[in-house]
Amino acid sequence: MLRRYPLGVVIVTGSIEARPDTIDRILELGLAHVQRSRQEPGCLLHSIHRDVENELRVVLIERWEDTGALEAHFHVPESGEFVREAAALARRPPEMSIFEAKFASIQNRAQAKRSS
Repeated sequence: MLRRYPLGVVIVTGSIEARPDTIDRILELGLAHVQRSRQEPGCLLHSIHRDVENELRVVLIERWEDTGALEAHFHVPESGEFVREAAALARRPPEMSIFEAKFASIQNRAQAKRSS
């Protein structure tokens, strides 16, 4: 069953640890990948970040409308190419976690104080 925004979203986190001689290429590939992925139907967020505690680690964060949109993303040939090329440049196998999340109705207390 597909869950549609705004009831919930699919969140993907991933990381790639580069070798010192491959970090620039992984960043280049990752940036191109997120820029292309943002154009796909159902993509709500696709970003790349460099870990400030490990300069060779790159973190990707994605948010998708539903599992169908994520599955379609996995079938885009360029997505597979990115994964294969980045994995070949990595120090160890890339990591990925996928979560189905629903929106919480918790109010930020600091924000609530400013509003009153």
